[in-house]
Amino acid sequence: MTEVIVVGAGPTGLLLAGDLAEAGVAVTVLERRDGGISNLSRAFGVHARTLEELDARGLADQLVSMGATLSRLQLFERVEVDLGGLPSRFPYLLITPQYNVEHLLLERALKAGAEIVYDAEVRELTQDATGVTVTTASGAHRAAYVVGADGFHSAVRRALGQPFPGKSVLKSIMLADVRVAEPPADLLTVNGVGDAFAFLAPFGDGYYRIFAWDRRHAVPDDTPLDLDEVRDVTRRALGSDFGMHDARWLSRFHSDERQVPDYRVGRVFLAGDAAHVHSPAGGQGMNTGLQDAANLGWKLAAVLRGAPDALLDTYHGERHPVGHAVLRSSGALIRAAMIESAAGRALRGFAARGALSIPKVLAKVTGQLSGIGYTYPTPDGAHELVGTRAADVPLADGGRLYEALRGGRFVLIGAADLTGWGWDDRVHVAAPATPGGPLLLVRPDGYVGWAGTDLTDLRRTLTDLAGTPATS
Repeated sequence: MTEVIVVGAGPTGLLLAGDLAEAGVAVTVLERRDGGISNLSRAFGVHARTLEELDARGLADQLVSMGATLSRLQLFERVEVDLGGLPSRFPYLLITPQYNVEHLLLERALKAGAEIVYDAEVRELTQDATGVTVTTASGAHRAAYVVGADGFHSAVRRALGQPFPGKSVLKSIMLADVRVAEPPADLLTVNGVGDAFAFLAPFGDGYYRIFAWDRRHAVPDDTPLDLDEVRDVTRRALGSDFGMHDARWLSRFHSDERQVPDYRVGRVFLAGDAAHVHSPAGGQGMNTGLQDAANLGWKLAAVLRGAPDALLDTYHGERHPVGHAVLRSSGALIRAAMIESAAGRALRGFAARGALSIPKVLAKVTGQLSGIGYTYPTPDGAHELVGTRAADVPLADGGRLYEALRGGRFVLIGAADLTGWGWDDRVHVAAPATPGGPLLLVRPDGYVGWAGTDLTDLRRTLTDLAGTPATS
């Protein structure tokens, strides 16, 4: 019997399904498409924190080999953010199209035992005290929990009656996949000049993805688009159209800033674009969704193993503030890029360069962009490290923390004997390469779940976070 239904086989849904299946949870993914991986890759950047999460799943190095890295991120003319100082194994932005991420996550989910059902558009959802029933054209599916990871037009969110408050930020954004006669000098090319904005990034197969926006020509999404319009806006924003030709995709879309008030409604959860959408500035959309999934998966598995239901409430408590912060930071970036007057743009550049020259400001900006700067609330009475991101510390056996996390395990860093506690299948004890400090229990998503020296308190925490032990 299926224990969890995930609606949506995009990056968020696939990472979640893989995590659940690896944890031994019976999971079914319902996808409205009729199969395959879509070529519509709106996401092109994978940030450091997402790469760390993928590293904990054994996927990061392979994904890095499929893209190109960028250690300096250009926000607008002559304003750059240096990512090279990030305290991470991945001090850069990885440029690779979304379908590469989806391909690796799909392979992992299927290998772990997840079931993918295509052509399964959700028509109705009802829940009761024991589970949730999802109805599609082919019939009804039942599970203990359901996660809606089905994007901006989420059928799960609509079935819940959840509002999606917010507004449109940019209308009639042009999207084009083209070849270019004159490849740009930079890996990622982006700029806004007041009445025009353009972004150019490589697919890696000879084609480039272009996002372009024209303040002078805001039209409905279904208005026909031709390549000459894209060329004109790109020349105005970037100074060249790079000889673009042979478009294989042309369309328009609009960018909204929206967030649901509740990420959990009973036995149903929302993640990724079903829970929050924002401007593409900063490339944080797919990344935020993947981190939602990393936070939720181990909690669902733990509750299905006997952990208290209250653990599932922490998904909203931890991820909703992050989603709100991403809306604010990406919104600030896109509004800065949209400044119309030359004087305003000059002041924007002067202020940004001055602020980024201050180490604390640079660390905050890079921490938000990369995702490594976000922390979760520390529960009352807990050690101050609880809720913080765990650094990928070296271990005494020659490995790394994020290697030890693979398989969805907790990792206890420090000298402690848990023999007979009953969590051998879920908790790996590892000695740090450099002894000292408190014991640290690192959650499967790479955040500190407990710190201290009291083993009685640790045992109680493991029951709350990992579920009932296999033996007593």
